Amino acid sequence: MSTLIAIDGPSGSGKSTTARLLARRLGLGYLDTGAMYRAATCEYLRRFPDGAGAEEAADLVRSCRLVVETSPDEPRFRINDTDVTEEIREPRISAAVSGLATNLEVRRLLTALMRDIIAAHSRDMVVEGRDITTVVAPDADVRVLLVADPQSRVARRAAEVAGRATKEDVTDQVLRRDRDDSTVSNFTEAADGVTVIDSTFLSPDEVVDRIVALVPSR
Repeated sequence: MSTLIAIDGPSGSGKSTTARLLARRLGLGYLDTGAMYRAATCEYLRRFPDGAGAEEAADLVRSCRLVVETSPDEPRFRINDTDVTEEIREPRISAAVSGLATNLEVRRLLTALMRDIIAAHSRDMVVEGRDITTVVAPDADVRVLLVADPQSRVARRAAEVAGRATKEDVTDQVLRRDRDDSTVSNFTEAADGVTVIDSTFLSPDEVVDRIVALVPSR
C-alpha cells in the first residue's frame, strides 16, 4: 500500500526538515519542490544574467533537463547535467527564485514534472512546498499545512544560512518571498481536509510524530 503525504507552508516553517525526517521514518521518497524552482533559477541566472521576460523564462524551463534524486538522505538536483545541489542554497538564488515561482507558465511546467515524479514513485513519497495539498497532490493520503510565527521562521532560515547572509537579508527573503509567492499560491490557509500544525514551539521530531499519527495503516 502506497502512502503519499503532502506538506505546504511558508518559508521557515520547517517543511524540509520535517519532510525529510518523515520520509526516513516511514521509508518513503522525498521531494523538495521548492528546490526544483531553485534549480531552474540557477539556469535562468546563468542564461539571463541581466534578466528576461516571462515567456523567455518559461521557454528556458521548458527546454531544461531537470533531474531530481528523491532519497531523503541525499536529495540532489541536476539541471542540464550540472549538479546544482549546493548552488541552489546560495543567497543569490534565494533572492531571485520568486521571479520564476510567480511565473504561471513556469509553475504549470514544474507542477507537471512534480506529478510525473510522484507517479514514477507509485505515490510513495513525502512531497513538500507550496500548492502541494491543493494543486500538485490534492488527493494525497495525508495533507498538512505547516505554519509558524514570523520570528521563528526568520530565525530558522538564518540558522540554515549562517555566515552566508545577513539577518536583514534573511528577513527580507523570507517575508518578501512569502508576500510575492502569495500572489499565485495560497499557503497560509488550509483547504478542506488539510490539517494545520503550528511548529513554532514544537521540535522537528514532535512535528513528525503528529503527522505520523495522521497516516493510514500501511
